[in-house]
Amino acid sequence: MRIVMSCLRGLCAAAATALPAGGAQAQSWPQRPVQVIVPFAPGGSTDLQARVVATRLADALAQPFVVENRTGAGGAIAADLVARAPADGYTLFFAASPQISVLPLVRSVGYVPARDFVPISIVGMNPFVLGVQASVPARTVQEFIEYVRGRPGQVAYASGGEGSMSHLSSALFAARAGLNMTHVPYKGGALAAQALAAGQVQMYFGNPSELMPFSQSGKIRLLAVSLDGRWAQRPDLPALGELFPGYRTTTWNGFLAPAATPRSIVERLAKEVARIVRDPAVVESLQKIGIDPVGDSPEQFVELIRTETPLWREAVHAAGIEKE
Repeated sequence: MRIVMSCLRGLCAAAATALPAGGAQAQSWPQRPVQVIVPFAPGGSTDLQARVVATRLADALAQPFVVENRTGAGGAIAADLVARAPADGYTLFFAASPQISVLPLVRSVGYVPARDFVPISIVGMNPFVLGVQASVPARTVQEFIEYVRGRPGQVAYASGGEGSMSHLSSALFAARAGLNMTHVPYKGGALAAQALAAGQVQMYFGNPSELMPFSQSGKIRLLAVSLDGRWAQRPDLPALGELFPGYRTTTWNGFLAPAATPRSIVERLAKEVARIVRDPAVVESLQKIGIDPVGDSPEQFVELIRTETPLWREAVHAAGIEKE
């Protein structure tokens, strides 16, 4: 616990005290192209968000913002690359929440989030959606819980891989509901969603963009979202927090920089990102893939990390994962 609190204090300090610099430094930056490191392959939600905002940043700041995809180790390779980069504002990390809030809990990585990064701004975030196979008779979460309880160990749930957020969200749900279910990991969320639609498993906690098409075709049924209140994009879906107070798992994508990046640059970037994600055209493009635009401040970004860390730790414990 002492280690976790130290890390959170470090993130707060990084956001508040990134090396001071005058406004003139921020105004003179950038004078050359900026690298935006994305930890996943092209074409996914994280990559799409990065490219939408990078294009707008290039227009606003009159320099190219070049998206580079550095895949591997669940995003740890990209994170380590940025952590070791010069803290001059020319290398940014467009992270997904697992690299900051989950990976350090489940495996040894070459970076310490609190020590090596300063949060800038979250572009977008989304809940997970609980989907069940169409052949499952349950039409509410409570009916699904009763269905599983009547078949201990026989109902299988998919995930995008061991230790993924879909795995942890499912394990936390099962623990809160007192369910005995079988975990079936797949190599990514798309394959997990396909397995659910094909009837290979009975449940999957996935990103909205993965599950919505199968819901529309009638192959799966959506029962709830992983929030403590209704989701504005699908207010018809109950929030699991309504049944299990405090249950809330989300995934976010946002900009971070090497920890010693001048504060003036961090603040300028945060303001530009906030302005961009409030543009109606950007809002529309994000909501089409189930993403809620955010555009928060560095301090708000730190606070989100602080509040979500204990829940992810509980989820790791519920999944029975020991740190590698």
